[in-house]
Order: sequence, then structure tokens, then C-alpha cells
Amino acid sequence: MASNVKRDGRTTRWERHRTERREEFVLAAVRAIDTLGPDASVADIAAEAGVSKPVLYRYFADKGELHAAVGAWAADLVLARVLTAVLAPASARDRVSAGVAAYLDTLAEHPQAFLLLSRPAGGTDPLAAGKDQVAAKLTRLLGDALRHLGGDTGAAEPWAHAVVGLSTSVGHWWLERHTVSRSAAAAYLSDFIWHALAGATAESGVDLSRLDASSGAGTVTPIRSERRR
Repeated sequence: MASNVKRDGRTTRWERHRTERREEFVLAAVRAIDTLGPDASVADIAAEAGVSKPVLYRYFADKGELHAAVGAWAADLVLARVLTAVLAPASARDRVSAGVAAYLDTLAEHPQAFLLLSRPAGGTDPLAAGKDQVAAKLTRLLGDALRHLGGDTGAAEPWAHAVVGLSTSVGHWWLERHTVSRSAAAAYLSDFIWHALAGATAESGVDLSRLDASSGAGTVTPIRSERRR
């Protein structure tokens, strides 16, 4: 029995070590991609991490798996930033603006990494799992809001996926083109999301502004000052 306990302990320590090393390598991949662009190779990432390619491949089966891990990192970062923004005390309209601003600000911090993730290669999308994760959280938030207002909660999931798809597309467009400033892109996107949600709920007699009464005293300044670069 004692030997089994020891073996289980060693297994737990190894799994923890492996998880920590994978996280280190993912951050090294982000740094390499931020510096060298979306075409950064596995050799570039290994060099940034201070290891050889064979060592890196002990933790990731191939480049696709490494990119998928970077995608998971990106989704976690976006989700944390956006949730912090949308859950802050503010009007419903201002929380949409704050969430969109947080999203585009995060993309702007790591533009090369997000450009890589928005260009699926080999028929795989490294952001697929992350987008599902964000949509699931947004589904719960929208569902709670609709339930509170007496609306149709069945709309929460398709609307959540629509918002994620729209935001991903606009984010990719903005990173590629930069034909408008970040604040202008955020204003346009938040306007569209807000009016889509408010208009759809209004048709069934639900007023999203009723959420404002429970949002607290603070407000988030709307992104309105800059429309074009």
C-alpha cells in the first residue's frame, strides 16, 4: 500500500511539473510570435524557451498542438479581461462598450499572436476550443440577464455564438487592416452588438436597460470620442 502512495505522489508531481513546463513553453511561444510574427517556427520558439526542438516535442505532439495551446492561453486571457470589464458596475450599454474595448485592447497587446490564431492552418482552428469556452460563459451571462428580465432564455446560446463570431471576425479585420483606430473599431463593434441585442429583446417586450437598476452606482465611460483615425 505504501509503495502505491509513493507512486501516486510521484505521478502527481510529474503531472504538475509537466503542466508547469507546458505553460512556460506556451508563454515562450507567445513571446517568439510577438517578436518574429505569425511565421515563427518551432525552432524559434524552442530558442526563446532555451531548449531544443526535441525537448519541446516531449510536451507537444506537433506544431498544431502547440498553436492550440497558445489558442487556449489567448482565450483565457480574453475571457478574464472581458469578464472583468462587463461585470464592473455600470449601465448595460456601457458594460458592452467596456467588454469590447477590453477585447480589442488585449488583441493590441499581442497582435502577432492573435493574427496567427485567426488564420487556421491545415484545416484546424487553434481558437476553436477557446471560442467555445468564451461562448459558453457568454451564454450563461446572457441567460441570467434574460431570466432576470423575463425574456426568452433559449436565445442566449445562439446570440452568444453570434457575438463571438462577429467579434472574432472584426478583430481579425482590424489587426489585418488598421483602417480605423482601435477606439473607433471598439465603438462600431459595441454599437452593433448593443443594438442587435437590445433590438432583438425589444421585439419580445424586454428592455435591456432594466438591467441598469441592479448594476450599481459606477459607470463606464462609453467609447464615443474617436470615430475615425
